[in-house]
Amino acid sequence: MHELGIMISVVETVEKFAKENGITEIETLVIQIGEISSVVPHFAQACYPAAIDGTMMENTELKIEIIPANCRCNNCSKIFGYVGSRGICPHCEAEDWELLGGEEFNIKEIVAC
Repeated sequence: MHELGIMISVVETVEKFAKENGITEIETLVIQIGEISSVVPHFAQACYPAAIDGTMMENTELKIEIIPANCRCNNCSKIFGYVGSRGICPHCEAEDWELLGGEEFNIKEIVAC
């Protein structure tokens, strides 16, 4: 489960940002995880308590937003969800498309007290 290492890195990054900006307490951390990224949201959430243990973020809440994996068909220009489509446009059945998102992993928001 590589999510623990990822969440520890996130906590270190947020703590560094907080110290550089005079923030002493963080209430909530919001991250975005792409639907087809290599990070499993459930595992990231489960690892969070271990990642924040003994840090300035020990009492913070983690919120996770899922970024959908959307595609644009290069044949009909319609946008469709990648997951469940098997790589085939549901509008025109073309297999020629461009991935618009869904692989991201972002720190979206740090809510300070």
